[in-house]
Amino acid sequence: MKLPLRLQPGVYKDLDDASLWYEQQRAGLGSRFLAAIEQVFNRVQRLPLMHEIVYKDVRLALVRRFPYGVYFRVQPERIEVIAVYHNHRDPQGWQARV
Repeated sequence: MKLPLRLQPGVYKDLDDASLWYEQQRAGLGSRFLAAIEQVFNRVQRLPLMHEIVYKDVRLALVRRFPYGVYFRVQPERIEVIAVYHNHRDPQGWQARV
């Protein structure tokens, strides 16, 4: 059974900022970024426990072809996405959301 995803409000800004930046680099790249994120969301829903715990109870799912990670927690009735964060940024940015 797939658990529903719940995105924290900051995740929407993460996605908007990153997709806009990629789109400015090359037309269509922002859409490809969002499609890659959607694939990660689906993978997390199917197999949430396969992803490594990286901080407290927060797990990380890496995004293919983009240097981003999806940080999430598995709750009894849902999966809570905390951040979609560039792998080379200071981790304290997403950790403050925990």
